[in-house]
Amino acid sequence: MTTRPYPAVAALCFGGLAAATTQTMVIPLQSELPTLLGAAPADTAWVVTVTLLAAAVAMPVAGRLADMVGKQRVLLASAAMLGLGSIVCALSGPLVPMLVGRTLQGLAMGFIPVAISLMREIVPPKMAATAMAAMSATLGVGGAIGLPLAAWIADSGHWHLLFWIAAGLAGIVVAAVALAVPHLHDAHPSRFDVIGALGLALGLVSFLVGVSKASTWGWGDGRTWGAIVVGILVLLAWGAYELGVDQPMVDLRTSAQRPVLLTNLAAVAIGFGMMAQSIVVPQLLQAPVASGYGLGQTMLEAGLWMAPGGLMMMLLSPVSGSMIGRVGAKVTLIVGGIVLGGGYLVAVLLMGSPWQLMIAAAIAAAGVGIGYAAMPTLILDAAPPREAAAAVGLNSLMRSVGTTTAAAVMATVLTSNTKAVGGFALPSEHAFELCFVIGAVAAFVGVAIAAAIPRVSRPSVDLAGQGDGEAVGGVGPDLRELQADHA
Repeated sequence: MTTRPYPAVAALCFGGLAAATTQTMVIPLQSELPTLLGAAPADTAWVVTVTLLAAAVAMPVAGRLADMVGKQRVLLASAAMLGLGSIVCALSGPLVPMLVGRTLQGLAMGFIPVAISLMREIVPPKMAATAMAAMSATLGVGGAIGLPLAAWIADSGHWHLLFWIAAGLAGIVVAAVALAVPHLHDAHPSRFDVIGALGLALGLVSFLVGVSKASTWGWGDGRTWGAIVVGILVLLAWGAYELGVDQPMVDLRTSAQRPVLLTNLAAVAIGFGMMAQSIVVPQLLQAPVASGYGLGQTMLEAGLWMAPGGLMMMLLSPVSGSMIGRVGAKVTLIVGGIVLGGGYLVAVLLMGSPWQLMIAAAIAAAGVGIGYAAMPTLILDAAPPREAAAAVGLNSLMRSVGTTTAAAVMATVLTSNTKAVGGFALPSEHAFELCFVIGAVAAFVGVAIAAAIPRVSRPSVDLAGQGDGEAVGGVGPDLRELQADHA
């Protein structure tokens, strides 16, 4: 625990905000990328996809490295990677250097799960839940800031400025982490599972490429199912290998414990819910008024209407932390899922104006914020401290699986149910309504999964010296080791 927790928490949250902003910053440019980069639309689509794939791989790997060499070191490396990737993109003209830079930006997303797992070690127990809630909220706030900022800069014509801004933010993060975040003696040296890391990367990338490209290639295309099946087979082989390794990349035995397993499954559902509204609401806002249901907003206006939802996540961080302390992380996760599902049901009824959609999106974002705040606490309560960062990284990966799946499902629904407007095929009003219903169903599935999570004792109590040292799944002995490390 540090004697100056507030600067450390602020530095970590700012780092998460900077990393998350880069995930959405090129979306407003997507239609112009073929011209800007001199490449085919199918190729420039990878500018977005490659970042998501790199982030999915980076989060569990960064978590494992953080448990091995220390969390602050991995945070510095991730922030430096964000800066390097942003500079490469800022200097890029053709497609290939841009993809390299965007891959580096995606790898920097390992910052977020490592920072979440560090929170409990550097802040007093009474503010741990609120700090982790604020860190989790940076995912939504970063996206909320990134979209209108990118749209405004894209309108100005100076698109490289986006990446110079990202590079500047990364430089601030490096300095802030170096100066404000303490380097604790939290390293547990062990052998890095290179084969496990490569197997996880290959399986994830293949599976997620198949899912993310399904709406482009078609669900009946051999490439789609070939990538998905290969990914699943590789992940199954990877799992068998990991069970036989003394120091695996991911401890599947810990991950198979009911509290961890069910929390990760809930993460898929909540992640699905988060991405659904991020995709559907902007398209409805920007649909032409001539369609009879579109709201005719520009990309910048749509981003501004969406921004309050992201800010809502940050404003609710203290509330989420208080809920976790009063009623527990499990109940908080259930409440978050209910609010998220309720936001989608409200959206079905409030599609008539931008301000109505803003309200619905803000309700859904509030549910995401509450749910995202609770999940790290559930994971850290159940996982041994020696595996804290890796466990949170795996949970973040599950959320990415949910968001990627949501993107594919929503794109399929919107493109398969269309109406002709001015000679163009646009998603029908029914397609948007169906997307909102699917989002609500996903959220309520998350609620049902969360309700089945068994209760575990809270490690933070033992760290404060107030508990009896007993915990579920071997957590108690590891806590005594952690206390000895800090003594």
